[in-house]
Amino acid sequence: MTEQSTESTSNETMKETVYRVIFGTDTPAGRRFDVFLIIAIVISVIAVSLDSVERFNQRYDFHLFVVEWFFTLLFTAEYVVRLWCSPKPKVYARSFYGVVDLLSILPGYLSLFFPAASLLLVIRLLRVLRIFRVLKLFQYMSETNVLMRSLAMARRKILIFMFSVSVLVVIFGSLMYIIEGPAYGFTSIPKSVYWAVVTITTVGYGDITPHTVFGQIIASFAMLIGYAILAVPTGIISAELIAEIQKEKSNKFCATCNRSGHDNNAKHCKFCGVEL
Repeated sequence: MTEQSTESTSNETMKETVYRVIFGTDTPAGRRFDVFLIIAIVISVIAVSLDSVERFNQRYDFHLFVVEWFFTLLFTAEYVVRLWCSPKPKVYARSFYGVVDLLSILPGYLSLFFPAASLLLVIRLLRVLRIFRVLKLFQYMSETNVLMRSLAMARRKILIFMFSVSVLVVIFGSLMYIIEGPAYGFTSIPKSVYWAVVTITTVGYGDITPHTVFGQIIASFAMLIGYAILAVPTGIISAELIAEIQKEKSNKFCATCNRSGHDNNAKHCKFCGVEL
């Protein structure tokens, strides 16, 4: 009974150690692991990109194939170890980074089930999905967590802003359809709305342009409004970003999940609920 208890304790200790190395960055081993993974992700993405270039694909097809499968197996092992050492494997598997980790390895295995020559194009498209590995870089940069939290906090304001812009776009598009009409390229309301989107976002492709005086006046208003509204989402996100940076500087730190970003008067962790 004592030996079983010792073995169980040793297993738990190993899990905790591996968890701190893989999920944490507060230890030298954890930082070295993150640096190694960043290098591996960058190299794998470069390999995927080179494989899409016909010249490299014809000349180094076998070498790129070996490199791809090496990284596929490496990231598979990483994913399995993360599931093994995570206190809540299902939560990790359903999280954003868990899905990204799965997407980074899944196409390689799916390609094994499509050996037919007629489906080679499908396999090629599946292999391109491995570019999702680059998203794994975000979880190794603590600053991105602050940015992601800022975007999450500002999501309602941004949605309201996007809805308001959509209303403006439809109004401008409809007016241009009435004033300019099919004779000047505004053949339908959707086509006119496309023009309004391009104009308000200050892109201005020039494929459709107003020719009448009233149309040019409306276009001028749309362009001026476009410049004005560009500052709105910047201000929203900046305000939330400043608030999150202030929280990040707080000395409130959860010893259970190793995450900061709590309010100075917080008594419990807002991520795992443990008392701070």
